[in-house]
Amino acid sequence: MAAAGGVPVRVCHQEIVKFDLEIKAAVQDIRDCPGPLGALTELNAVVKEKFRHLRGRIQVRPRAGGGGRGAGPAGGAVASARFWLAAGPQALMGFSCCGFAPQELEQMAKEQDKESEKQALLREVENHKKQMLSNQAAWRKANLACKIAIDNSEKDQLLQGRDSLRHRKTTKESLAESASNITESLMGISRMMSQQVQQSEETVQTLANSSRTILEANEEFKSMSGTIQLGRKLITKYNRRELTDKLLIFLALALFLATVLYILKKRLFPFL
Repeated sequence: MAAAGGVPVRVCHQEIVKFDLEIKAAVQDIRDCPGPLGALTELNAVVKEKFRHLRGRIQVRPRAGGGGRGAGPAGGAVASARFWLAAGPQALMGFSCCGFAPQELEQMAKEQDKESEKQALLREVENHKKQMLSNQAAWRKANLACKIAIDNSEKDQLLQGRDSLRHRKTTKESLAESASNITESLMGISRMMSQQVQQSEETVQTLANSSRTILEANEEFKSMSGTIQLGRKLITKYNRRELTDKLLIFLALALFLATVLYILKKRLFPFL
């Protein structure tokens, strides 16, 4: 598999490098584009198409209605055929001479038999993806710079044109509308801040009420603690009094029994 897949992998790398260079050149054209917006739109369409081709050569794309890559080799062949029909006849002629059907680099990596070759190709796929993301970031920055330049140019033309007064009036109206919108936004923010202040005051009042409740409970606990201490002393005193009363009752009972025994002895046994 690795031996048969060497040529298509090399050709795929060449195609990726080609698209990458073309994208960089197109991004540079966008960065240098003097305008108008129609020319910038056309350049963006070209870059978008090249990104589509580059993405199609790097990674496996999802298939609508076909269950993704799980549709099997037939699905990959159909998608690859669509890609090369869009790429043009020159790409088809350059690839048909080798006798291989076009495939994505990621798919070819997954089809490698050797794990080392598979991992190496997957790492290259990740590097190409990162490079593609870098190109996309450069594309966005170039668009931003070009649009800023076009806007500045259009502003200069408006200031120097015959209709400068009318455009200034429109600008004043837009500024007045923006100022009105900003004023409304500030009023909304002021209302929100007032609501927040009111909520904060309510929260502070709630906290003050809670603090007073806690202090009252603390005072009640202190008074209850004093009552409990007094009750403990009384209970201790009553326990002592109960012990004394039991002792006195026991002594009185013993004295009574001794008296009864003495009387019985004198009555029943007077001679003793």
